[in-house]
Amino acid sequence: MGHRVTVVEKNDFGGGRCSLLTQGGHRWDQGPSLYLMPEIFSAAFEALGERVEDHITLHRCDPAYRIHYADGRSLELSSNLTSMGSMLEEFERPHGNEDPLGSFLSFLKEAGENYEESIKHVLTKDWANWWSFFRPELFPMLWRTGALRIYDSLFARASRYFKSDAVRRAMTFSSMYMGMSPFDAPATYSLLQYAEYAKGIWYPIGGFYKVVEAFESIGRKLGVDFKYGTAVKRIVTRPGSKQVEGVELADGTTIEADVVVSNADLVWTYNNLLPKDPYAKTLACKDQTCSSISFYWGLSQTVPSLGGHNIFLAEAYRDSFDDIFQRGSLPTEPSFYVNVPSRLDPTAAPPGKDTLVVLVPCGPLPQEGKKGQETGPRSREEFAEVTKRARRQVLETLRRRLKGVDIEQLIEHEVVNDPFDWQERFSLWRGSILGLSHTIPQVLWFRPSPQHRKYDNLFFVGASTQPGTGVPVVVAGSGVVADKVDAHLRGESEGWASWPALRGSIGLAGVMLLGLALAGIASSVVAILALVAGLAHYFGLVDVGGLVYKQLKV
Repeated sequence: MGHRVTVVEKNDFGGGRCSLLTQGGHRWDQGPSLYLMPEIFSAAFEALGERVEDHITLHRCDPAYRIHYADGRSLELSSNLTSMGSMLEEFERPHGNEDPLGSFLSFLKEAGENYEESIKHVLTKDWANWWSFFRPELFPMLWRTGALRIYDSLFARASRYFKSDAVRRAMTFSSMYMGMSPFDAPATYSLLQYAEYAKGIWYPIGGFYKVVEAFESIGRKLGVDFKYGTAVKRIVTRPGSKQVEGVELADGTTIEADVVVSNADLVWTYNNLLPKDPYAKTLACKDQTCSSISFYWGLSQTVPSLGGHNIFLAEAYRDSFDDIFQRGSLPTEPSFYVNVPSRLDPTAAPPGKDTLVVLVPCGPLPQEGKKGQETGPRSREEFAEVTKRARRQVLETLRRRLKGVDIEQLIEHEVVNDPFDWQERFSLWRGSILGLSHTIPQVLWFRPSPQHRKYDNLFFVGASTQPGTGVPVVVAGSGVVADKVDAHLRGESEGWASWPALRGSIGLAGVMLLGLALAGIASSVVAILALVAGLAHYFGLVDVGGLVYKQLKV
């Protein structure tokens, strides 16, 4: 867009948690390993005048997942309908489903509606202002997808299509990618299943970091200045000013800037890089996604019974999620994910060996003032016992479900990340690996804005701001933020005098008049109170989304 850009990064590598670990010839993706929603990546490269095919070689993962159950059975989830149909027959027929493949296709059709509407109306749109709710195209979307899906859980919705508990679990576990239990996640999040089966799960040859390297190489070609090993101490503000002036580095020097975009964790940014205010405290108490204990193992030989992406589901499926998302702890019996990049890309391990990443979801670190989550290990030393228990449980589960394969005896190299590592290395609030959760009070306009309310030249991008978490979602959001930054620098920012704001005001007035016509003064008073509450939410005085959602749930 013609603006000078400097990237400042405290680590000596890019990508944050989307980075690599290497040891003994093994290569592990430290964080993300699933390349989903490929059209979003393609659009990002096209916006930079490039083609994704010229930078990244993608391998399609088929089967998408191999699900391992406690009773020793396994289920391979695939985009191949012939293969998928026969697998579903085995699990669904005994429970009375006369057309398992038809049920899957119907489920996928609904998931596809959620996916396409989300791409079009949510992920690529600016939700920074309340009047975003009054865009005309939103009303047909709500009619098509059915607003009630928001208040139906993903697991309950899947249960309408599938009879067996095993398949219901297989079709809902991925809600943890959004940092939610399938028993709490809105049914609209079935869009993930559509992304996985209709668009495919892909793996970049050379590791997910190839995506980061590609964006960096394009940035350098366009003149971006990258400063690695350069920690930011604070974002420079002045009392009474509505503009930030740049960033102060750890060594005391200052980089002046017309605009600052923070890609650090948003909650951490508000509480560590900016002057403390009530909104920072509000953010600190919002619902976070899970953290993880991640084991990176280099094995002395291959384990053929493991596919590229493997899910080991706990027998006590719901309890395992409740332990994480309600009690903020490591489940008594964890479900966990095993990625074997060497099964997808032989360069990830030495010949004849395997590289494994085992991700065990657990609750984030304890939070003072957060009801029900004040307890738990508060030091790395205390958490060491939790890590040992998780390792022991994982190894025992693998030995039992892989028919006697003793993974522990094959481990030659081991690296471990726990919540304290995520917090200290990447400044992730409470060690939450996916940022703020996607509960209804924390999506769309109710999610923290990508533009600071006071400092109009300070912007945010990443998992905890709009539109949300997950690499493709963050990439989509980065395009929205880039346009906002460009509009700000050109003096074309959308304000109260803009057409969208005027249209929103007309829409709100219409709601008030409709309330007056249908139910008299009381409804109009409610509408006015809603407007006042919305303004209070906008200025960070109260979390209206959370209050309203709780009342609706009741």
